[in-house]
Amino acid sequence: MDLGLADRVHIVTGGSKGLGHATAAALVADGARVVLASRDAERVEAAAAALGAPDRVTGLAADLADPEAAERLTALALDRFGRLDGALISVGGPPPGTAASVTDEQWRTAFESVFLGAVRAARTFAAALTGEGAIGLVLSTSVRSPIGGLGISNGLRPGLAMVAKDMADEFGPRGVRVLGLLPGRIATDRMTQLDAAFPDARESALAGIPLGRYGEPEEFGRTAAFLLSPAASYLTGSVIPVDGGALRTL
Repeated sequence: MDLGLADRVHIVTGGSKGLGHATAAALVADGARVVLASRDAERVEAAAAALGAPDRVTGLAADLADPEAAERLTALALDRFGRLDGALISVGGPPPGTAASVTDEQWRTAFESVFLGAVRAARTFAAALTGEGAIGLVLSTSVRSPIGGLGISNGLRPGLAMVAKDMADEFGPRGVRVLGLLPGRIATDRMTQLDAAFPDARESALAGIPLGRYGEPEEFGRTAAFLLSPAASYLTGSVIPVDGGALRTL
């Protein structure tokens, strides 16, 4: 199946590792060009080199909590590749802790990066798209069901899902699609950290996944690449779980 990604240009934040990097790899494998972003300059450079396509991949150190980061990424995409067709916005996960136990400062920091940074990036990228395109926000299954010990995620991710819905309504008339992706238990560094923080969680999580295993980042990346592609041109305003069937809600 041809996804129609050849020579299309996408920004991928959180692209130095994990879900973002897996998505960038899937996009490049299907012929797209990619601007990678992450907060660490050395990791961005290494991640871009690992994709093995220097003529189709560039990178920039950027923190979405910085009000100017999205504009700088947009400018790089347009200057380097001459167009912008979409973006995957992944900002990583907030620190663990229950909603009542985390501090005000942790809430503020997470809001600036996880919530406001994602909203700012989505509206900036959408405004700069060359024509029709797609914006994908990496959220969490906490959009539909709370996850124990992740109170900040439980608080912020559902709001972002509704932001995606709202933007889908606003941008739809000009052919811009906005989607949310809900990764479940995917074998990333972040998941390794969470499993270490909550030693009993892995066994109980596996028992609740119909496929009986954690997902691989590449499985998420292929799904994200499809959703961003012209092949998914009639999908917008949706939140799509990539969780091996773990969610018990519709």
